[in-house]
Parts: sequence; structure tokens; C-alpha cells
Amino acid sequence: MKFSGFGEHAVEFYDGLLADNTKAYWDDNVAVYKEHVRAPMEALLAELEPEFGAGFGEAKVFRPYRDVRFAKDKTPYKTHCGGVIESGRGGGAYYVEVGPVGLRVGGGCFHLASDQLARYRTAVDTELHGPALEKILAGLRKAGWEILGDRLKSKPRGFAEDHPRLDLLRHRSVYAVRVWEPDDYLHERETFDRVRKSWRQLRKFNEWARDHVGPSEKPRR
Repeated sequence: MKFSGFGEHAVEFYDGLLADNTKAYWDDNVAVYKEHVRAPMEALLAELEPEFGAGFGEAKVFRPYRDVRFAKDKTPYKTHCGGVIESGRGGGAYYVEVGPVGLRVGGGCFHLASDQLARYRTAVDTELHGPALEKILAGLRKAGWEILGDRLKSKPRGFAEDHPRLDLLRHRSVYAVRVWEPDDYLHERETFDRVRKSWRQLRKFNEWARDHVGPSEKPRR
């Protein structure tokens, strides 16, 4: 099925879930989720995978259920639908999400395990790969992306206070995000063009992450 936009009730479905995150609401509205959210997301990823999957893996839609085992918040359902193409968490990702805020796209290192963080900092420390990442992120900022991530307040161990890339070394995750608020284009083919253009802008960042961070070799919890 060719992607033609998210369903007209996609945002409305998540607005309702925000107000009533219960199994009763989910059961009453699961057909809306499947038709207006899940099926379009699958179609969108299926069209994007041939261009962006090479070297990163297959596209997948994240499950709608939250992992509440260790969470204080026990609400059972995610209040957005996310999809991704990645070879392993942390080593570069093409991400897309639909929810109450509208359309969100992103890429980079959303989570770094300890072995990935070590490789990331080793690369940033070099005079070749570190400046390359600085240039990539500066270009994304100039293009309107927000650069986010978890950061240490102090310097990481083993690095000097005057390191030229200390700000990057403080990162324990680093990724780029941009958002379009809900509009008519969300329900039209234009969304495909928005995501594809955005992911193309992220290509160098994701390739840097793939080449210098890569998937974690540690078992996932």
C-alpha cells in the first residue's frame, strides 16, 4: 500500500489516549489506531526502507505498549506511534513519530550503552572524526534541527578541561530532532516528502554514528 498520509483521526486518537490511558479506551478505539495510525506508519516505512535501509537494517514500528516494569508511571500505552530504521540502538537511526504534537523526525544516537559511549568518545577525541561530527551537527542546526541528548554536568574522566570538543564529550547520547505541528499535510502525501527530505539531511550524521559507534556488543536487558 502506497503511503497517502496518516488517517484523519490519528491525532484525535492520541488526544483521547492522553486523557484516558486505559485498556477500556484502547479496546474501544483500537480499530482507529490500526486504520489511522499503524497501517499508514507501516506503509510510510515500507516506502522509505529501500533508500535508507541499506547498512542500517529493516524498518519496524514500535509496539504500542509501555514497559512499566520499573517505571513509576504505570499507564499502559504509549501516547505516540514511532517507527525506525536502525542496525542497533545507539549506532545511528532514522526515526519518525506521529502523536499529539504532530510529526516528529529524528536521528543519531538516542541511547548509548557503555561500550558505545566509549567508542563515541574515542572518535570525538580524534582530530579527524571529532571535527567531522562538529561540522555535521553545525550543519543540522543551521538547517533548523534541534540537537539534544543526555549530558554530564562535568567533564568525563580522562579528558582535559580545555579539550576543544569538551561539549560533545559530555554527551551520553546525542541526536537531532525536528517537529511539525499537526496540519493538513499530516494526512496527505506531503508527509512522505517531509520525512524523506529530513532523513536525507540526517544521512551523514547516521553514517558517522554507524561507522564510529555501531551497535552495542552487550546483551540488552
